[in-house]
Amino acid sequence: MLTVSRLAKSYGRLQAVQDVTLQVAPGQIVGLIGPNGSGKSTLLNCIAGTISPDAGRINFDGHDITGAPSDVVFRRGIARSHQDPALFQRMSVLDNTLLPARKQAGERARRAPFHRLWRAQETTLAGRAVGILHRLRLRDHYATRASDLSGGQMKLLELGRSLAGEPKLMLLDEPTAGVAPNLAYEIFEQIAALRNEGLTFLIVEHRLEILFDFVDHLFVMHLGSVLAQGSPAEIVANPQVKEVYFGA
Repeated sequence: MLTVSRLAKSYGRLQAVQDVTLQVAPGQIVGLIGPNGSGKSTLLNCIAGTISPDAGRINFDGHDITGAPSDVVFRRGIARSHQDPALFQRMSVLDNTLLPARKQAGERARRAPFHRLWRAQETTLAGRAVGILHRLRLRDHYATRASDLSGGQMKLLELGRSLAGEPKLMLLDEPTAGVAPNLAYEIFEQIAALRNEGLTFLIVEHRLEILFDFVDHLFVMHLGSVLAQGSPAEIVANPQVKEVYFGA
């Protein structure tokens, strides 16, 4: 589904990503791990269209999306979450979830003044959003402002908002950072359930004790490059990874 080929991105003399090649197959949960500053978030930003790479290619679902802006990448079917949830804090949980819905008739200038032309669609989208919130145990908070949620609930809301955009691939940047262990495991259980329904995931995560229970394949980054790849067992046994990441 996703192929990254010899990708590079630098900031002045800092080579944040260099010669990175990786693949993500449909229906997989793929982990992207490595020490802080190893280039993981920069790589996600290049894939998501937040920044443009200096070199290399990105192919998604048969389309070359190298350097494409984030809105184009989103329409192709890639959604991205952030380590610090990028929510609209003054909007309600429900309104945050409704934002990414595709082809909303009420957003068209000629139709926006005439509610009757898009009322039925709005009702359908709201029902779907409520279903997503129910699944993520946020339905009781549908009218709550995003700023009033706990950190864990904000993570769940960002996941729900991404789902509302009907993605094929989700790029998650530390989805359990700052979340209590029980809720962190629940978040990954939701991710696994979504994978079983056909979604694909590329996940940056530092809580390896949870990630390793769910991931199909792992890539390890170090100093902007891919140091190793393989199953959790292969990564744990890799001597280079032990030295660089686990300090063994």
